[in-house]
Amino acid sequence: MVFYFSCTGNTRWAAKRIKYFTGDNIVDIAAECKKHGGSDKIHEYTLDSDEPIGFLFPIHGWRPPLMVREFISKLRITNAQGRYCYIICTAGDTVGEAVDIFQKDLAAIGLKADSAISLIMPESYIGLPFMNLDNESSEIHKKMQAHRILTQFIDSILDKQRGIFNITKGRWPRINSRLLGHAFVNWIIGDSKFRVDPDRCIHCGKCAKVCPT
Repeated sequence: MVFYFSCTGNTRWAAKRIKYFTGDNIVDIAAECKKHGGSDKIHEYTLDSDEPIGFLFPIHGWRPPLMVREFISKLRITNAQGRYCYIICTAGDTVGEAVDIFQKDLAAIGLKADSAISLIMPESYIGLPFMNLDNESSEIHKKMQAHRILTQFIDSILDKQRGIFNITKGRWPRINSRLLGHAFVNWIIGDSKFRVDPDRCIHCGKCAKVCPT
């Protein structure tokens, strides 16, 4: 069973690739939270025979997304003991200690990831002055690399290989995840400053349709 959270489509792409090759069920975390009126409800699932457990999410402020962490705290999986478990996180560049933070969240509900990778995908967050979108050449390169790395990791999922931790932490993982991540959670992540430029918006509705929150 694959639990995934996607904002702009990068992580959803990875989840669907995994489903295509493994046949595992995929669960959209945002959709589940909306269906049950938020993330406070206990989320219960039962695994098929020998089914692995996967968690896929983008990086928000060098941490797992808040909605994902809240969902995990209320997650209950029948027959999860001893199952192969893995993490895939997507990011525009580095992920810091996001996987370490998520491992602690998993430990709180009796799970532990056996393997984890990060996929560097086209940049989709420009919330601060030094953050910019990729040019077309960079986007193509990142997509090709992500496709290659994910394809290799899917083989590892099928073989249930443990001990694979191919994560792009960056130069200052602790500072980014703990210090800057704290600032992101408290003062940056949220929708209070969301605005639409009326001179550029064409009212297609795409942003509202794909937004997980």
